[in-house]
Amino acid sequence: MKFTVFCFALMMAACTALAQKANDALLLDMYQNQRYMEAANYLKSVYPEPVSDMKVLSRLAYTYQMAGKLPDAIGYYQRMYLQDSTNVPVLFNLASLNATRDNNAQALFYYQKIIAVDSLNFSVNKRLGNMYSLKLDTVNALKYLTRANKIDADEPEVAVQLSAFLLLGNKNKEADAVLRKSLAADTTNIILIRALMKLSYATKKYPQTIKYANTLLALGDDNADIYNKMASAYYELKNYACCIEWFMELPSIYQTERTFYLTAESYKKLKDYNKALEYFNQVLLQSISDNTYAYYSEIADTYQTMHKLKPATVNYQKSLFFKEKPMVFYSLANLYDTDLHNKRDAIKYYKKYLETNPPAKDKDYITYVQSRIKILQAK
Repeated sequence: MKFTVFCFALMMAACTALAQKANDALLLDMYQNQRYMEAANYLKSVYPEPVSDMKVLSRLAYTYQMAGKLPDAIGYYQRMYLQDSTNVPVLFNLASLNATRDNNAQALFYYQKIIAVDSLNFSVNKRLGNMYSLKLDTVNALKYLTRANKIDADEPEVAVQLSAFLLLGNKNKEADAVLRKSLAADTTNIILIRALMKLSYATKKYPQTIKYANTLLALGDDNADIYNKMASAYYELKNYACCIEWFMELPSIYQTERTFYLTAESYKKLKDYNKALEYFNQVLLQSISDNTYAYYSEIADTYQTMHKLKPATVNYQKSLFFKEKPMVFYSLANLYDTDLHNKRDAIKYYKKYLETNPPAKDKDYITYVQSRIKILQAK
């Protein structure tokens, strides 16, 4: 609210010559009570078209912007742009409004116009760096983030982004220097310390990784990546007991194939083979998709449709290895029964189907299987 009133006051000061026409007290009341659309309609009634005065256009553009009518706001700012294509506030508003509407091509156009006028504008260099990052344009992202960092080396967001790009280019020392310089201005900035922890791990500086991880924990940061990096660094340092200890701190939702693998390897190095086997089995479970059984079942069904019965049988068996689903038992039993005329295996898998306690909705299948077993056993 204070910002709105401040901006309004600036406009009032800038429009002294026109203030006699508009009731400033009435407008101020509308702004303070966030009745922006009412204010916009009032201004249009006071200043009917055609309007060419820059100060009036500025008031209209700002008011429509605050009312959330962005196309109208952009229209007024563009009319100002046509009169003065180097007006930085106008260019900035056009860029910001287009970015808000995801019209990034236009946003880039106007931000570039600002840079042509004011190359040392930190905010615009930062925004250009961000936008080119999203476009995966590494060259331009690095260019503008570097420039922004030179303007304000203390700003943490730019430092983190720039260091990431420098790391991608194997400029590890430069990445570290950028982060350390920013951290010197704000020694407890969690974003910067996280970035330094990740950089240390990526560059195999494992003692530093542990140091930064401990700093983050001391600051109250409880990010899962801290435990992961800490445990992984201890593993690389061959401190397997600490590796296991920190992986145990990692919530189960964040455990992955890799974390289970390093835990298993650590237990193996410590000659706790039973625990090692337990975690190697977890690795296997993590590495296999929950849908693997379904894929093998579909492959088997496709082979069966093509009357290629041997590969169909093999793939049904593979499906059952990953998950024993009732309908896979049924499909395999049916293949042995109707296609291969193998009574023994047909009965075997029909019985396994029933042993899975299939759901009541499959009562037609259950009835058929029960009757089919009786028929086959009677033969």
